[in-house]
Amino acid sequence: GAGTMGGGIAMNFLNAGIPVELLEIDQKGLERGVELIRNNYAGTVKKGRLTEVALEERMALISGSVDYASIADADLVIEAVFENMAIKEEVFARVDEVCRPGAILATNTSTLDVDRIAAATQRPGDVVGLHFFSPAHLMPLLEIVRGAETADAVIATSLALAKRLSKIGAVVGNCFGFVGNRMLYGYGRESQLLLLEGAAPEQIDKVLRDWGMAMGPHAVGDLAGLDVGYKVRQERADLPEDPRFYRIANLLAESGRFGQKTGKGMYLYEPGSRKPIPDPEVRSLIAREAGALGVAQREIGADEIVERCIYALVVEGARILEEGISPRASDIDVVWINGYGFPRYRGGPMHYADAVGLDRVYETVSGFRDRFGPMYWEVPKLLEDLGTSGGRFADL
Repeated sequence: GAGTMGGGIAMNFLNAGIPVELLEIDQKGLERGVELIRNNYAGTVKKGRLTEVALEERMALISGSVDYASIADADLVIEAVFENMAIKEEVFARVDEVCRPGAILATNTSTLDVDRIAAATQRPGDVVGLHFFSPAHLMPLLEIVRGAETADAVIATSLALAKRLSKIGAVVGNCFGFVGNRMLYGYGRESQLLLLEGAAPEQIDKVLRDWGMAMGPHAVGDLAGLDVGYKVRQERADLPEDPRFYRIANLLAESGRFGQKTGKGMYLYEPGSRKPIPDPEVRSLIAREAGALGVAQREIGADEIVERCIYALVVEGARILEEGISPRASDIDVVWINGYGFPRYRGGPMHYADAVGLDRVYETVSGFRDRFGPMYWEVPKLLEDLGTSGGRFADL
């Protein structure tokens, strides 16, 4: 795939001097993909950070094709097609047929089951997740997703590759959303529930920016595209039976308000501008939905906004550690600092929880459970054990 993600991934290899074969479904898509890469480089040349000579050297490393046979001798294949399981299974079955033995077959999925993707091939030991973050040519993080049968040599090669591409490679286990996106659900869920309870989108975003996040969650949603998250939620069969869950984001997406790309999402955007402008229509929609769902609106302070959004990360991080999806708390912190704009000086969500004191975090989360119910705030056993014994995530 040579779309925005595939093109960005390709640029990492071109930058490292590694030749790339771009495979697309048709010639038009291929030409568009190559043009996208050239335009990205041209922008860097314009800013004086790349020479014209270097641009041409990198472009010379690209070849393109619409025929799967062209990748028969590749050492590494990275799939970057739509986030749809059926399409990915079809692609991996084709790749499995044509690629040489020993080739690494990687998926760039951000949420889907790597084991199910691997099962579409006759060589699940060669399949791994290489989750690049968007924009792929700029973001430093690479989640390396180990499937149930992924060979150790494939993991070792993926880590070596991350270094060669100047990426920070973090090995994670296979579950919905892996580490980063799995935790993001809790953070996003609370930022959505806070809307219904009376906090304005711009208030939530400002509080979390002031706390240190690179962007507020609602501005991030508009940047990424509200339709993207909506489609992912539609693919899931395990969402809670709660009409409040991502209610406002879902309604905005269903009405064609996708964010910056449509000029309106959670916020309004003037043509050519990325500056979010609060929209009275959205405020009215939130108030109307809160009334329909029987959610009482109230004044919400900055401390509650921070604690609910950040402790939601900590709670899910504790579950990830319990399940062995991540081998250590510091890996979770690496993912969040390098992939999600978590403030570096706070050290990542798990380090931050240690700094606050897990006794205090445990007490606050227990209070949220008693106040809001256990659906989202059931205290993980690990957090309870550490919070009641003076322990720290860092000591695990």
